[in-house]
Amino acid sequence: MTPLSLRFAVRELRAGVRGFRIFLACLALGVAAIASAGSTAEAFRQGLAVHAREILGGDLAVSLRERGFTAAERAGLQRQGEVSYAVVTRAMAEAPSGERRLVELRGVGSNYPLAGQVEISGAASLAEALAFRDGAAGVAVEQAVLDRLGLKLGDRFIVGNLPVSARAILLEEPDRLSRGFALGLRVLASRQAVEQGGFLAPGLPFGETARISLAAGTDVPQARSAITRVMSGSYRVRDRQDATPGLGRMIDRLEYFLGFIGLASLVAGGLGVFGAVSAYLEQRKPSIAALKALGADGALVRNLYLIQIGVLAGLGVAIGLAVGALAPLLVGRLVQDQLPVPALFRVYPAPLLKAAAFGLLAASAFSLAPLGRARATPPASLFRRELAGGLRFGPELVGAILAGAGLAALAVIGAPTPLAAAGMIGGVAIAFALLWLMGWGAAAVAGRARGFARGALRIGLANLAGPRSAARTAAPAIGLGVALLAAVVLIQSSLLHQVGDVAPRTAPALVFTDIPGERAEAFDAAVRQAVGAPLREDTYLRAPMVTGRIAAIRGAPVNPARIAPGERWAYDADVTLSAIGPEPAAAAVTEGRWWPADYRGPPLVALEEDMARGGGVRVGDTITLSVLGRDIEARVAALRKVEFGSFGPSFPVILTPSAFEGAELRHVAIAKASRAQESAIIRALGRDFPEVDVISVREQLEAAVELFDRLALAIRSAAAVAALAGLLVLAGAIAARARERTREAAILKVLGASRGQILTAYVFEYGAVGLLAGAAGVGLGYAAAWPVVVKVFEAEWSVDWSGVAALLGAAALAASLGGLLAAFQALSRRPAPALRTD
Repeated sequence: MTPLSLRFAVRELRAGVRGFRIFLACLALGVAAIASAGSTAEAFRQGLAVHAREILGGDLAVSLRERGFTAAERAGLQRQGEVSYAVVTRAMAEAPSGERRLVELRGVGSNYPLAGQVEISGAASLAEALAFRDGAAGVAVEQAVLDRLGLKLGDRFIVGNLPVSARAILLEEPDRLSRGFALGLRVLASRQAVEQGGFLAPGLPFGETARISLAAGTDVPQARSAITRVMSGSYRVRDRQDATPGLGRMIDRLEYFLGFIGLASLVAGGLGVFGAVSAYLEQRKPSIAALKALGADGALVRNLYLIQIGVLAGLGVAIGLAVGALAPLLVGRLVQDQLPVPALFRVYPAPLLKAAAFGLLAASAFSLAPLGRARATPPASLFRRELAGGLRFGPELVGAILAGAGLAALAVIGAPTPLAAAGMIGGVAIAFALLWLMGWGAAAVAGRARGFARGALRIGLANLAGPRSAARTAAPAIGLGVALLAAVVLIQSSLLHQVGDVAPRTAPALVFTDIPGERAEAFDAAVRQAVGAPLREDTYLRAPMVTGRIAAIRGAPVNPARIAPGERWAYDADVTLSAIGPEPAAAAVTEGRWWPADYRGPPLVALEEDMARGGGVRVGDTITLSVLGRDIEARVAALRKVEFGSFGPSFPVILTPSAFEGAELRHVAIAKASRAQESAIIRALGRDFPEVDVISVREQLEAAVELFDRLALAIRSAAAVAALAGLLVLAGAIAARARERTREAAILKVLGASRGQILTAYVFEYGAVGLLAGAAGVGLGYAAAWPVVVKVFEAEWSVDWSGVAALLGAAALAASLGGLLAAFQALSRRPAPALRTD
């Protein structure tokens, strides 16, 4: 037998979902945002997984730095399957016109690539493009090389001391993603050409990678073990599972951030869900009163409307899932060829199930409380058209609390960093509570202020102070949406200011590497002559540089596994070291003291303070450094704060010069220069120091600004979803009070109020709500963005006042337009019919 509550629920659902449009929209919007973020991230993950072999260039990749594979190592690798060797180095490319640019020169074997295809234009095949012909090695170059050097296909130029001819444009390399970020423009040549150019001599900064296509039936873990047995020294082995580990982590974090915005949209839209359920139950008051008067208990009433709300919540979630599943497919179809990362756009169940769980939990958390009030309301109150029942402790309240806790737990469990996720969830909860209190406070202030006002202003203040004021119902959702947008705008403006303004002022314009130590003073003279002015310490710095590793602390070997992940970079890989005598102006010593300029005793060392803290190193301790094939024991004399990327000695480890006495170290230098001086320096060094690599930091910063702009646009668009949720809540609040507004307007007209006064009152009421919610949202966004910019990114705080003003204006304007809509709707009926509706 069908339960009575189900039969009643089916009857009422036949009337349609007119009163639940805002409910459906709020729920579908948040679910769609979460589902879209998860589906897009999964498309990238699956794309990377499907193309992992092509991205890696084989089944396994073994990489070396500053040396090539020995004969024994090559023999051991070739026993595992087919091997393709590639070398990479940086060098200066020079056109016949004298224009010079840093390039990443990569030399590949004849069997490259083992997996995937190299895409080129201008030549029939890669072998033809890279062939030696007419006394020059053929190369394939990316279009930017031709543009920057003023060349065209077929032209000759020089890379280092190697004459080459640009025979093809390099469109795509299958293993490019696995190689990571490159400072120079891409030039692809044969390995033989790179070797003939002298780039692989001992001591030069090159790297070699062997990519292996395993023989049929060979197990990857067994092959890795076999490789470990034949390799010596420092090396890195990767397989298809970690072809792009850094990219995978970035996708995880971006998914969570965009999904978190969707979750915030669900929370903001929760007020719309709450308001829609409350408004619907108010419309059903006569039915509820009749049922209770005829003997229906609270459980029947609750179940009757719980079934309806459950069905509609399922419909809202289904709409959101459909949009969230189809939107990435549509976007993928439009931009598939422009994506820098392979993506496989399909419908993936896992992110959709996760989004559905978020949606159902949110619907439960915000709709059970009105149901509890309806169940607890006595019949007499219902016949008086008052839903006056208080929310008592019962199954509805318990269910709402559990659903809210489940919502937060699901967000934290699925996050890449649970602690950070918990902080974000807590921040949203606190922001929501503050905005709610602000709404109640604004209503209370309006109630006191209306006694001092007259005319339309008094009417608007009275509406703000009323029991169903938009300040209480819509302001928290609008404020939360504005807060998310404000946080994104402020973080974006500060980081763009840092990259586009602060960094060019504080960072060097040029970085010079591989300066011969024996010609260091001649190099200084060449730069001074090109600049046409004396070199000062605040515009030019030069120092020796070598790489090494901290092997022991206080005599005990270093175990990187015992060091916090944030500081492990300094202990599980080589770091840059230098040797400086006199204390530089930007030494930034935080503990201990720099050594005297003429110090000649046992080696002393100054360490970057974070790496020292990670290894538990204090001033006075001894550390052992493995440098140039020998161990150097040094006592820690000072700890210093290093601003990596700024103009100063940005070495994490600096030793006294006596530690490298007798060794001819190569030097690095940094310089500040205008664009004209930069061009003059590059040209001058091309004549006298062609072997020195020149890195244009200005060009790298410009590329970073362009990339950040693209990413910020996507994040800002996602944050706008939360603002849209706030507008939906505002629309819901207007719709819920439409009938009451009509009666209010009719009474005001009967009492002599003009249409202009009623319009002004409503515009003032809603405009004030938008302005207050916008101001509170901007304040909360400021509070959220400042620590991210200053503490996490360690950037200079900069406020985009135009963006803040635009947000405030948009919030006030949108709310004011809502007030106009409400007023026109209320004034659309004549007073007599409106007053006869009851």
